[in-house]
Amino acid sequence: MTTPVVSIAYHSGHGHTAVLAEAVRAGAVEAGAEVHLITVDEITDEQWAALDASDAIVFGSPTYMGTASGAFHAFAEASSKRWFGQDWRDKLAAGFTNSGSKSGDKLHTLQFFQVLAGQHGMHWVNLGLHPGWNSSSASEHDLNRLGFFAGAAAQTNVDEGPEAVHKADIATAEHLGRRVTETARTFRRGNAAA
Repeated sequence: MTTPVVSIAYHSGHGHTAVLAEAVRAGAVEAGAEVHLITVDEITDEQWAALDASDAIVFGSPTYMGTASGAFHAFAEASSKRWFGQDWRDKLAAGFTNSGSKSGDKLHTLQFFQVLAGQHGMHWVNLGLHPGWNSSSASEHDLNRLGFFAGAAAQTNVDEGPEAVHKADIATAEHLGRRVTETARTFRRGNAAA
């Protein structure tokens, strides 16, 4: 069985989302994936080819004004060249985001990623975790402390740098990387058996 290939296509405005991208990468590598980190605002032809050859693409962006960043939206529009040929059809997709507020309309960014994946005919991989930090015995250090199901969501204070990304949010992003890799491996087994 060949190694699953996972690409992380992301934009990071101030470094916080890059911390999450690195955490997704670490989780995917730990689970046995070959991983490509691709910053979408500097994407090259070779990186587009890497996305085309991937089993899974994980989308990442900060949430700005209730949606993904302008740089990520430009990447999404540019991906329409792949849409015409359905080049990403039946690949896996997942997503992660960060904002300054606890909610910060991060769900809308994750839903934007889901719609983008749906237009490409991709299969969405959710976070697969119960919400943390939602009872008197829970803690802000729980996985999925912000209670998102669609993908990994992080909150970082607006007056703090990337070093302040919460350790629980980093661990949640690592979990997403492992889950995507394990799902890609399962899909590969199924395709090999078909």
